Amino acid sequence: MKKGKVFLIDDDELIVAMLSRALKNEGYEVGSESQSFAAISDRVGSWSPDVVLLDMRLPGTSGVEILEEIKRSRADTEVVMLTANDHVETAIKCMKLGAADYLTKPFNIDEVKIVVKNIIERESLKQEVNYLRKFYSDTFEKEIVGESDTIKELKKKAEKMALSGVSMILITGESGTGKELVARYIHGMINCDPGKGCAPFIAINCTALPENLLESELFGYEKGAFTDARTEKKGMFELANGGTILLDEIGDMKLSLQSKLLRVLEERTIRRIGGQKEIPVDVTVIATTNKDISEAVEKGEFRTDLFYRLNVFSLFIPPLRERREDIPAISEYYLNRFAEKYGNKTVRGFSPEAEKLMISYNWPGNVRELRNVVERIVVLESAATIMPEHLPREVIIPGLSAAGRFGGRFILPENGISLDDLEKDFIMQALERAKNNKTLAAKLLNISYDSFRYQIKKFGLE
Repeated sequence: MKKGKVFLIDDDELIVAMLSRALKNEGYEVGSESQSFAAISDRVGSWSPDVVLLDMRLPGTSGVEILEEIKRSRADTEVVMLTANDHVETAIKCMKLGAADYLTKPFNIDEVKIVVKNIIERESLKQEVNYLRKFYSDTFEKEIVGESDTIKELKKKAEKMALSGVSMILITGESGTGKELVARYIHGMINCDPGKGCAPFIAINCTALPENLLESELFGYEKGAFTDARTEKKGMFELANGGTILLDEIGDMKLSLQSKLLRVLEERTIRRIGGQKEIPVDVTVIATTNKDISEAVEKGEFRTDLFYRLNVFSLFIPPLRERREDIPAISEYYLNRFAEKYGNKTVRGFSPEAEKLMISYNWPGNVRELRNVVERIVVLESAATIMPEHLPREVIIPGLSAAGRFGGRFILPENGISLDDLEKDFIMQALERAKNNKTLAAKLLNISYDSFRYQIKKFGLE
């Protein structure tokens, strides 16, 4: 497997041969030119190398001119200048023109290998970061969907907090209500500029890591701070500097770490594990939790001073069952989004019957559950209109939990019962509830359509 493409430009054939052999042995694909340098930038462009090693002095031209041409035609190709002149002015001139580095002759082959390796790894990482930024900008929702009074008020408060530049916000609500979405919405207003892009948004789940690892992730550590600390590491607060840090599920953070967090919030400086220096950080801190923090304070599970510090500016996201009027809009939003994502050009919308069932359902998993239901329908169904039979059983049948069980239990009478009579009664109830739609009635009983037709025939219900 090739590590990357390197093109060599030098009139010294011995240097070209030596470098070519060494780089090929390292797994690079190598091209070269040591005689004709006319229109060399065009040949470089057609070969599309990752790195060009370019001699400063060439017959009939100069490396500086070729460097300028390469950067004009192929800005993503990195150029390393080879020069016998080690004056600082030479290096500065090359760097200003876009060179990634320069090497002074005579150079060590190992030094060349390291420089080429570092440049290719750096560019690969940059491309990966750019890809991930684009991916996540497409993945995460950018707007809060809903027209209920509670959502309008929520957006109004969030916008006021953002425009005022508050540095700490607490967002509470049940799991799946969209706390991170609101956090990103606020971050976009505070730390995004249409012309310059967005400052960092760093999210960390306070329940996902043990206490000792969470501390090192948040604050970083110095080299030698503990056994495995072979190099220094920046923490999330440093990485989020100038942007936003999201502390997800802060209600589960251990008390010992809460005291350190309180200090950071008040002094706006952090100290790495094993470090002595105070490092200033300028971040917007957004904390989220699905717990009742005031109750946790009473139980001694959450620091009172930290709670009051966080709770100066707070937002509560109501569960979906308390804003049912938002369900149609959210459903349509995800339907269009997933139809585009999965290339479903058939689906158009929800039938009034399906919409009514969705509004009636309590959605214990809130917006996340609704999102998952819509995504599954878009992927698995091909109908233009989503009907009740396309919905999950728990949405169709009131009282049925997400696990597919009734809230209560059928109690066998003391004198027993005829299974045939019971079965016939359930089939008749299913038909009645489904308004004689056999497909939906079969789904209500969790049996196949063919089995349901057999039962209808068996009991003479045709």
